[in-house]
Amino acid sequence: MTDGYDGGAPGGFHAAHHALRELVMAATVRIHRTGVGYALDEPGSFLGSGFFIAPNWVLTCAHVVNGGEGDDVAVVYQTGPGEGPSAVPGQVAATLPEHVERRLPGSWPAPDLALVRLREPVDHDCVYVSERPAAHYGEGRVFYAGWTVTGGQLQILDGFLSVQGTIGGWSAGVQMRLGHNDLPPGVSGGPVVDPVRGEVVGVLKSRADHGAGGTSTGIERLRTLQVPAGAVRTEHDDVYQTVFHAHDRYHRDRQQPSESRRPTWADLQAELGARPGRTLGPDERGELLGRLAELPPPATTRCLLDILDSLPNFQLPTLVPAPRGWRDGLGVLYENARQDGALKLVLDYAMQVMAAERPATPSLLDAEQALWEWVKQTSTGLDSGYRSGLARRRAQWLGLRRRPHAVPAGPPVPAPGAPSPLPGEPPGERPGDAGPRLSVLLEVLPRGWEPGRCDWSVSVAGPDGDVTRLHEAERTPLEELPAELAPPLAEAFRQCDEPGRPAALHAALPHLLLGLAVDDWRLRPDGPPLGAERPVVVRCSDRDQLPGDGGYALSGAEWGGYRDEGGQGGENGEADQGAGDAKDLERRDRWRRLHADDAQTEVLDCDDGVRGPVPTVVELRRLPPRTVPVLCRYGDRRYEDDSAALGRILHAGFGVVLWRRRRGQPDAVCGEFHRGTRQVVGDGAGAAFLPDLVHGLRVKRHAGLTEAYWADGIALLYDDPHRPLPGAGDLLEAP
Repeated sequence: MTDGYDGGAPGGFHAAHHALRELVMAATVRIHRTGVGYALDEPGSFLGSGFFIAPNWVLTCAHVVNGGEGDDVAVVYQTGPGEGPSAVPGQVAATLPEHVERRLPGSWPAPDLALVRLREPVDHDCVYVSERPAAHYGEGRVFYAGWTVTGGQLQILDGFLSVQGTIGGWSAGVQMRLGHNDLPPGVSGGPVVDPVRGEVVGVLKSRADHGAGGTSTGIERLRTLQVPAGAVRTEHDDVYQTVFHAHDRYHRDRQQPSESRRPTWADLQAELGARPGRTLGPDERGELLGRLAELPPPATTRCLLDILDSLPNFQLPTLVPAPRGWRDGLGVLYENARQDGALKLVLDYAMQVMAAERPATPSLLDAEQALWEWVKQTSTGLDSGYRSGLARRRAQWLGLRRRPHAVPAGPPVPAPGAPSPLPGEPPGERPGDAGPRLSVLLEVLPRGWEPGRCDWSVSVAGPDGDVTRLHEAERTPLEELPAELAPPLAEAFRQCDEPGRPAALHAALPHLLLGLAVDDWRLRPDGPPLGAERPVVVRCSDRDQLPGDGGYALSGAEWGGYRDEGGQGGENGEADQGAGDAKDLERRDRWRRLHADDAQTEVLDCDDGVRGPVPTVVELRRLPPRTVPVLCRYGDRRYEDDSAALGRILHAGFGVVLWRRRRGQPDAVCGEFHRGTRQVVGDGAGAAFLPDLVHGLRVKRHAGLTEAYWADGIALLYDDPHRPLPGAGDLLEAP
């Protein structure tokens, strides 16, 4: 029941508001009690409305989730018009205020906000949230959306409300008074949108007891969420920073070229003519916020206020609540900068953020460089003296941000089974001995003459290469493998596990089965996935049978160019000694160099969201030895079979490869996966620690930590050429 917009230019302006309405409604969800099951349209379990504020995060009212069971609710959402509803479990991560005594059902004191963290990753649209600092909203009307029960059925509705002032003044309970439209039960928790700038400014809190209208709480109230004890060093220490960093990266990534035809929030904001702070266009703002969100947040609010206060020709106003994140600081500049100096003020602010104290990890140095590139590009039209000053400041600060040329031998990683650090964090101390260990080897061989069936074996592998076979079987249907393998795998793990150090599982698979989700298998129905229980890596068992190597043989000139500076091609001068063929030499040399130097990722099948074919073997072999190939689109089957793409990578001599099994929409945003793999590889202590780091990500994913959801379905090929598989492919050979 959308009211017509009675202001502004006709035509395109109306079309922009139609697009805005579609984006808002796509992100608006309903909150249900848990146990909703298949009865997704049952009004009896309905609690109220909410909306996706960031990937896998829902913002709603605290009094809405108060009707759930403990801290658990169900979030019901739709992926688009005509799509059926889907339900995902959610956990209340924070409420404002945090503790309320003797509350009445359906009531909660202001600001009455709650953040819900999804317990499982899903693909969905997110609203764009204003970074403006003011609680008072001066425009004449706002747009809203929410769910309600009409005629015994759940329906989404939307409309316009007039702004009639505020309640609460300077207090923490300040709310915006709204009128001139009915607000039926259930819409509480829905978004309140500025239709002029195209951004969410509040959350519907209550409806009037008598007459039309109600109240809403400003988004800026989220800044009053409890601050963790001590200085905040990473976004994952603070739920506020976690949510808004994910929000800003999402909208930056959505603006990248992609195959999606859906409009973005920046697209419609441009159509509306929105220009925050009179200096940045919506796309420029989104890019800047996305780059700021690649950096750790301010250590404290005081640090952020000091940066703002130090900016030239800027008077920092008194704000309640005070800005808390980099985006909040930018919003302060929008609202309080002079017309003639707004752009320079934004650039000075970006330079100060760039120079803030933080660890000099590879990914953070890259993020600082990306921010500097934005500053240089944006300052192009300014006077040369100012631009020269920016370059001098950058050069001065760069001396403190020198990237080391090699990762030191470095600290050990946590024991497998304990959560490993997040990407970008240094590994913690490993208790006890970190020496050679036993592992479990699973070998699977398809029966080519019996499609859909395979032979398999489970063995205990010693660090010296000795293998003891415990169990083997033939003619098992592929779909029954997890259940058939559970008992022998459990026995093998029992023989290998040490206290606090679960043994790793090496799954030796032919190239046609490398996508087998072994890490998702469970030893018992109520147990965790294998990948969350222990390190799980895959190895290729038929490298000698890969189809179509495309003329792999190396010429003398090519091999000479691949040798070390000292003329030693491969380990221990293998090339000069003539040991092994060219394939094996190149594979061993690439493995050695990767493990001796900084590692870096190369996404092979996706360029900023646009799918592409994996390069040829010749092109892949030209990648630097320190490269870890990454496949973002595994499972799309757009250009070729996935096994063909992996086969080319293996042909090129790579022994370490990362990919993810895609489970979402074809046009899902993939920037977080690119960023996450870049961090986990580049900021880790070396390629040798990747099995433990990937295990740590799976532990966090299973625990429902949203910062690890980008790794959902992640797989790691870790195939050491110096530890050949037993039998060289003669496992259970056919008669």
